[in-house]
Amino acid sequence: MAHSITVRHNFETGHRLPHLPGKCQSLHGHSWWAEVTAEAPSLASGLVVEFGPFKQQLRRWIDQHLDHGLMLGPEDPMLPVLQQYGMKIHQVPGWPTVENVAGLIAHVAQDALQDLVRAPGARVTTVRISETHVNAATWTAP
Repeated sequence: MAHSITVRHNFETGHRLPHLPGKCQSLHGHSWWAEVTAEAPSLASGLVVEFGPFKQQLRRWIDQHLDHGLMLGPEDPMLPVLQQYGMKIHQVPGWPTVENVAGLIAHVAQDALQDLVRAPGARVTTVRISETHVNAATWTAP
């Protein structure tokens, strides 16, 4: 790949990891940051993908599904209890680890890219998710 663009967005979301020992078993929240990079072998009309529509679609999905809500695993025993109260909950396949959230956002971003004006061969290649200032995970396209 020869050209890339990166968009960033932040969101406030709670999660818990009851399958792991330690303090992350408790429901808690983070100020998450998503950095999504798309690459293309060459530019079309001087761009990889138009920033505005790409950011808009990605941010809309994050704000609608994750921001000021909870991410829980489908096997979390708290899921049905919290759903009774109409809580905003997004079920992350497996568990809502930072690694799985990076993969989730990569899938969302790649879907968004398909509907936009973009250079031939443009694709999402890297997603970096930070759950704190010191903890992050990166998904890289195969």
